[in-house]
Amino acid sequence: MLPVAHVLGLLLAATGGAYLLPVGCSLVTGDGLAHIFLAAGAVTAGTGLLLSGVTHWHRRELKPRDGFLLVTLGWLLVSVSASIPFMLALPGLSFSDAFFEAMSGLTTTGSTVLSGLDKLPASINFWRASLHWFGGLGIIVMAVAILPMLGVGGMQLYRAETPGTVKEEKLAPRIAETARSLWFVYSIITVAGILGLRLCGMSWFDAICHAFSAVGLGGFSTHDKSIAYFNSPGIELVLIALMLVASLNFARHFVALRRLSLEPFAQDVESKASFAILAVSVVVIAVLLTWRDVYPGITAVRHALFNVVSLATTSGMTSQDFSNWPVFAPTWMLFLSCIVCNTGSTGGGIKMFRTLLLAKQATREMKLLVHPSAVAPVRIGGRPIPERVAQSVLGFIFLYFMTVVLLTFALLLSGLDFASSIGAIVASINNTAGGLSAVGSGRTYQSLSAVQIWICTAAMLLGRLEIFSVLVLFTPAFWRK
Repeated sequence: MLPVAHVLGLLLAATGGAYLLPVGCSLVTGDGLAHIFLAAGAVTAGTGLLLSGVTHWHRRELKPRDGFLLVTLGWLLVSVSASIPFMLALPGLSFSDAFFEAMSGLTTTGSTVLSGLDKLPASINFWRASLHWFGGLGIIVMAVAILPMLGVGGMQLYRAETPGTVKEEKLAPRIAETARSLWFVYSIITVAGILGLRLCGMSWFDAICHAFSAVGLGGFSTHDKSIAYFNSPGIELVLIALMLVASLNFARHFVALRRLSLEPFAQDVESKASFAILAVSVVVIAVLLTWRDVYPGITAVRHALFNVVSLATTSGMTSQDFSNWPVFAPTWMLFLSCIVCNTGSTGGGIKMFRTLLLAKQATREMKLLVHPSAVAPVRIGGRPIPERVAQSVLGFIFLYFMTVVLLTFALLLSGLDFASSIGAIVASINNTAGGLSAVGSGRTYQSLSAVQIWICTAAMLLGRLEIFSVLVLFTPAFWRK
């Protein structure tokens, strides 16, 4: 525990440095909140340095077992730190709501309890977008470098292609090597997004904030109307490109950049399956919107394309209030958020790898019913999947659906209606902003009670940390030596 505490202290100290960005934003825009971010950064960094100093003599290289505590406690502590500016700058905001907003930002969920975004201080909107950006990078590093060694399934398939040498024995120092490589790719994509949005007419401030959100696949915007505020096909196309890129495996991005070739994507069964499902979904929903006279032809395609890609990739930015569309559309889009994103991306949900593996497993079982003696290994992209990975994926899917069911019942018990309950939980655990009914498109979580807010916050954390990483801490076996 003490070696983990030492790393957590270093993490908090580094988080304190992140507050310099909103301090700079506040000074440039003159919104008068620089002192709040300086105070929050000082408290965070000071606490981190104190914690790392006290535990200095217990430092050692972390083992996979330590990773469970590290990722869970790290996300909780950084979320507590990130909530400080919200409470100090927005009088009347409770800790529950501030923590929800911070957790939503860091897990790149994008659900919000805030309204009047157009009138918020610029540095607060910038801080919200920054949380998406930092959280997105943290998610990628965790997915590519940490979770494979914890055995929770998914990235094992790509271990040979991850930057650096990711082994099973230790979490450091190879994590640092991996993080540097991924940081480079992540930054290049972000800068390209900022320039693209600026060229399409966004101000520099809006371009930076929305690029941060899109690359992190979060739904925070600087406007209550989200992307509908701009009413620009060009801006929507740039954001679509950013969201699609961010929904792919970032290890693939690194390999493609290193080889200066798109071949790694052409060979990737995950990305091909995701694009195929998205293409069919856009066509179906566009036809539905035209058939029901919601929009004329080309306009239906435009709005179907943006909103399907946004919700399916777990971003949650919107160009229209799709809660007014035929009920099939928002429900199908929410379902897509469960499966479309790739492993090693900034997106949430079950991930396409697990979906493909379950489909292959079901096909194999049906084949074995007909030919009991057949040898039929499960293969994805021509590679045989180890039995251990298949078992962990099956376990994950069971826990995923049981978590959705139990938390939905918890919201029902708290008095929320069924559509809102299941929509809020599925959206939260998939780390996307768009739910159904009371928490649907264009609506905030402001109407939920404190108990309901905490239930949704728990769902966001469980979904982002792949469920296993959190629940294992509550098993007696974890604490036995």
